[in-house]
Order: sequence, then structure tokens, then C-alpha cells
Amino acid sequence: TEPPLDKGHIPWLGYALDFRKNSAEFLKKMQRRHGDIFTVLIGGYYFTFVMDPFSFGAIVKASRAKLDFEAFAVELVTRVFGYHPSKNNHKILQVSSTKHLMGDGLVVMTQAMMENLQTLMFHNRDSGEGRRWQQDGLFHYSYNIVFRAGYLALFGNEPCTGTQSEEKAKERDLIQSEELFDEFRKYDRLFPRLAYAVLPPKDKMEAERLKRLFWKVLSVKNSREKDNISGWISDQEQFLAELEVPEYMRDRFMFLLLWAAQGNTGPSSFWLLLYLMKHPEAMQAVREEVDKVLGEAGQEVKPGSPVVNITRDMLMKTPVLDSAVEETLRLTAAPILIRAVVEDLNLKMANGREYALCKGDRIALFPHVAVQMDPEVHPEPHTFKYNRFLNQDGTKKDFYKNGKKLKYFNMPWGAGTSICPGRFFAVNEIKLFVFLMLSYYDLELVNEKEEIPPIDVSRWGFGSMQPTHDVQFKYRLRI
Repeated sequence: TEPPLDKGHIPWLGYALDFRKNSAEFLKKMQRRHGDIFTVLIGGYYFTFVMDPFSFGAIVKASRAKLDFEAFAVELVTRVFGYHPSKNNHKILQVSSTKHLMGDGLVVMTQAMMENLQTLMFHNRDSGEGRRWQQDGLFHYSYNIVFRAGYLALFGNEPCTGTQSEEKAKERDLIQSEELFDEFRKYDRLFPRLAYAVLPPKDKMEAERLKRLFWKVLSVKNSREKDNISGWISDQEQFLAELEVPEYMRDRFMFLLLWAAQGNTGPSSFWLLLYLMKHPEAMQAVREEVDKVLGEAGQEVKPGSPVVNITRDMLMKTPVLDSAVEETLRLTAAPILIRAVVEDLNLKMANGREYALCKGDRIALFPHVAVQMDPEVHPEPHTFKYNRFLNQDGTKKDFYKNGKKLKYFNMPWGAGTSICPGRFFAVNEIKLFVFLMLSYYDLELVNEKEEIPPIDVSRWGFGSMQPTHDVQFKYRLRI
């Protein structure tokens, strides 16, 4: 009654090397060989992969007494961030995120993101420089701006003191956030191999240096000197202090929060802008919607007028942009959802068959292969269709497989207890950035015929994917 078992040919390691080399291709091969459920040996653990989206619910809704997300997460964050989670960590994160990154709290966070994006994107607006064509790598530009604005919105701004004017404080924010982004990218490049514990000694030393740098920059001590620190950050720090978590460990938790909040939104913003630039009809549809929303709010982009203020309410009136964001995430977001099997149990699949899972094993979902790229669910799955998630009348579309309606048809944020608690803020970050870019800039690819770059397959399983190389683009202020 157990799922088909495939141990590979290497003792203990099993398929670890194949899996790490290209998780998506490996899982497709196993699915062809074994069907919609199979167990493989990867680095000493037996992983059961479920590839049938109709059976996802049984896993993501299972109680923590049976399938536990935290057992795997604890191991990962200890290795990657040097942080040892306390007992109530996941709960603290959920409570704080519900308060500050959803509902009324989201209004405040969206406004903070908006203001910091304006500071970064328009600090040279009144000089002649902004009106000349400028060139940059689209991935670098998007990731840089979105990361820095998100960092400042969450971790606060340089204070305006008696000796430091508002302009001086903004200048320091610009310089410090730029330096931090450069260091973050160094860490980001090491991240997949660090997570798999396969860094060579030189890179290991560099990872340790970067960790210490971030622990210092984001430390509780430093953050107390900032203005406008978000409630999401300050609340969690306070909760941990009340639990008597030592200050050095709280510093490490801040680094974890920065990566969780800002490691995926920049790359996702890059893919969305690139797809829009490669699909003129999509660009036109989103631009028209952006202009319409601005007009209805009594705002317009014109010479001499203040920078537009995009609110959360305005972002809730963009079904075309929402569909384009969701389509971008369907194509490029590829998390692996993992649960530890806490006790022996029987997993009932949607087709009625039951499979025995053993205590100590892991169960995993990889929605990118299992459903997001399934041609039956999403016809022409490799093609960007900006309105894929909309009906003709602009309402949200339902998706089907084998004639049956699917609940889990796109899962860029995970699901169940491990669903990304900051997903609404993350979407707003992406939308604000693209909204401002389309409102204020003319955008062109330097080489219009340039193909969309392939995905860097070493990053499968870690959220938003990144390209193998950057794409050069030109931009200039329209007014």
C-alpha cells in the first residue's frame, strides 16, 4: 500500500544530485515512470511527491499532528540565516502578518512602499538626466528598485535630526539601500547551494561574512534609531523580546524577515515588465487600465504636477493587471511545499486509492510541474497570456481538469499553514512598481528581437525564479 519507491543507485544520496541539478525535469521524468504519486530517496530522506492537484487538499489541510511544515523550515532557517526558531515563531509571524500585511494594516504598508518607490525612482526627476534615454539591465533595475523600496518601507528611514535635513536623510537612504542591495545580491546568488549545504569553503566563508553584515545592519539596536519602522517588524521584535529570545538571535530573525519579504518581489517584477514589453497587446491593455484608474481617482501624470499617489483602493480596481501578475507568477514562481510525516498515516488520493506514509518521511508538492504547466489546465502553458485568468466580462476565471473544477490551479504562494503570509503586500509591491513605470516612463528593449531568457534551474523550489542572464532595456521619463 506504499507509493512506488525509487531509491536511485547511490546509497543514502539517492537522487540528490539529479534533483538539485534540475528539480522540474527530474520530477517530470519520475511522474512519467511512476504516475501521480511516488517516493524517491534524496539525501537520506524519503520524499513522497504528489503530482495530482485534486489530491493537494488532503495534504495542505492536514493537521500539524500528522504533517508538520515547521520541522523542515526550522532546519532550513538555521542553516541559511543562523536563526534558531523559538516555539511560537510561526504563530507570531502569522499574527503580525494578518495585522500589518492584510486589511487596514495593508493600507499603511502600501502607502509606505509607494513613498519609498517615489524617492528611489524620481530623485532626479527635475534634472535633465531623467528625460534622456538611460540604459540598464532590466533584472538589475527591477530587483534593485523593488528591493530597496521594500527594505525602507519595512525597516524604516534615516531620521531627520537637528543636524540632518530631510533631503540629507533621503540621500543617506538612497546610498545605504544601494549598498545593502549589492550585498544582498551576493548572498542571493549563494542561497540555493547554501540551502542544500553544498557550498565550497571559499563561498562558505563569504556566506558567513554576509550573514554577519546583515545581522549588524538589521540589528535591533540599529533599527531603534530609524524613523517609520513598520509595525510588522517592530511587533515581531517585541514579541520575541517578551519570549526572552536573546537580542543577537532577534538580529538574525530580522535578516530572515528581510529575505522572506524581499527575495521574490524584485525578480517577479522583472518577469512581469519583460513579458509586457515582449507582448505589445498586453502592455497596451495594462497601460489603458492604469490610466483609467488614475483618471477615476482624479489624478494624472503631467508636467509640474506632484507625483501620483497610488493607494491600496486604487490597486483593487485593476483586474487586467491582476491577471498579468498571476500569469507571470504561474510561469515563474516555483516553490516546493514540504511537510514532515509526524506519524504513520494513510493518504487518500482523489481517485479513492490510499497510500501508507511512514513516520519520519517527507511529503512534497511541486505545483509548477503538477498544475501550473499542465496543458490541460492551462492551454499553451509556456505562452504568456495576460488575460488568462479573466473571463470575457472581466470576472475571475475557473479552471478545470478532466472536466472537474480545480481548487489549486496556481500556487505561487504555497498553501495551507505554510502559505506566504505577506502575499498581499508582495503583490502590491509588484503592482505599485509596474504602475509607476508604465505611468511615468517610455520603455524599450535595446534589442527588440531578444528572446525571453531561460530560467536558472539551480533555483527550482525557492520561490520566484531568476533568469540565466539579464536583458538590456532603455527608459526615460515621459514628462
